[in-house]
Amino acid sequence: MSKKEINFRLATRADLPAVVRMLADDQLGSQRERYEDPLPQTYYAAFEQIDIDPNHELVVAELNGEPIGTLHLMFLPSISFQGGLRAQIESVRVDKSYRNQGIGNKMMKWTIERARERGAHAVQLTTHQSRVAAHRFYENLGFKATHLGLKLSLK
Repeated sequence: MSKKEINFRLATRADLPAVVRMLADDQLGSQRERYEDPLPQTYYAAFEQIDIDPNHELVVAELNGEPIGTLHLMFLPSISFQGGLRAQIESVRVDKSYRNQGIGNKMMKWTIERARERGAHAVQLTTHQSRVAAHRFYENLGFKATHLGLKLSLK
């Protein structure tokens, strides 16, 4: 990896192919994503919804002008916690060429600080049960498995 600094910014429409490529580039992602040229229109429609909503941020980590990491940060207003704001992190990926170089750690620390700036009282995320290494990664950042997450597929 070059010594150049990693920049974090909101994704643009032009970043979508790189974002989808990273999402599709693992065992689970390859089963649920469609990385093809051109990308299915559904990705662009979702991007437009995210892009106009101030409580959603599709973030890319960029090195030398190239997206090398991504995540989706959502801010969830709530009546609980006295009207508190939570930050939800989803779809965290680092390009396979840059894994195990500390980029994921930098991405998460940046994201936690971003949540603080927005006034969130907590940061939460889910990770698939099969991602044991990811569990250790998040626990090393201070995340704790305090809740049981359940999902219902609507397909």
